[in-house]
Amino acid sequence: MAKSIVTLGLIFFMNIAFSQTYNGDREEIDKILQNIELFSESYTSGDYDALANAYCKEGVILPPGAPIIKGREAIKQRWIVPEGIRVPYHKITPTEITVIADWAYDIGYYEGTTIKRNGDMVDFNGKYLIVWKKEDGDWKIHADAWNRVNN
Repeated sequence: MAKSIVTLGLIFFMNIAFSQTYNGDREEIDKILQNIELFSESYTSGDYDALANAYCKEGVILPPGAPIIKGREAIKQRWIVPEGIRVPYHKITPTEITVIADWAYDIGYYEGTTIKRNGDMVDFNGKYLIVWKKEDGDWKIHADAWNRVNN
């Protein structure tokens, strides 16, 4: 009996930890979800032009421990992985997306794997907040802030 209660409790808490709340027009939310997937695909494939174009023309990123970076070209330069390093895995999992007219916000978690020059694999994960803006008929990242989560 006690084992069953523990199992049910774990299932309940796992569902809370990974629950998703989406508010707003479902078509707009689906487009944001597609753009989230494209972001990770661009990052892992090293398509830094596509990655930069995921942001608004005057978008900003707020990387941990660094100044605010503004504009697509500067954002592109920040995302470029150094020679000999690869990011074969990157996933973004929104826990909440809310769309209000031509603006939206997205809160969630990210995870990934980096392969260093020496072949060592390093996993990383964290949390993020993204503010989206509809620009030229598509959802673009207006502001992007993230930091790692200590396991």
